[in-house]
This record gives sequence, structure tokens and C-alpha cells, in this order.
Amino acid sequence: MVRTQIYLTEREQKALRSMSSLTGKSRSELIREALDTMIGRLETTERLVLMRRGRGIWKGRRDLPDVRKLRLEFERSM
Repeated sequence: MVRTQIYLTEREQKALRSMSSLTGKSRSELIREALDTMIGRLETTERLVLMRRGRGIWKGRRDLPDVRKLRLEFERSM
């Protein structure tokens, strides 16, 4: 781990102390958990943005097989 320092408002510091007392977790652990949560949300958002950018990328292509027909052929062969 890498050591770092942050500035907190009085309100944030008070809330952090309170959460630490209630959960039995260190303030550092609570801050890391909060950051992990935010990183997870960011990764999810980035993934959705990429998926939306790719939406419709194959639309109108004439050189690709019809997936419905392929699926039907596959199901019939089972």
C-alpha cells in the first residue's frame, strides 16, 4: 500500500470517526472501502459507455450471416 494524506472538512472527519466507532473499522479502511465503491461505479459507467458506443455497429451489414437463421439451424440439429 502507498501512504497518502487527505484534507477533510470537520463534518467529514466527524462522520468518519462515528462510522469507525460504529463499525470497528479503522478510518483508513473506511476510506479505502469508499474509494473501492467509487472505482467500481466508475468502471461500470465506463463499461456502459463503451457498450453504448458499440450499439448498432453491425446494423445494416450485408456481409454477415443472419443470426436468426444460424440459431434455427443449430436448434434443428440438436
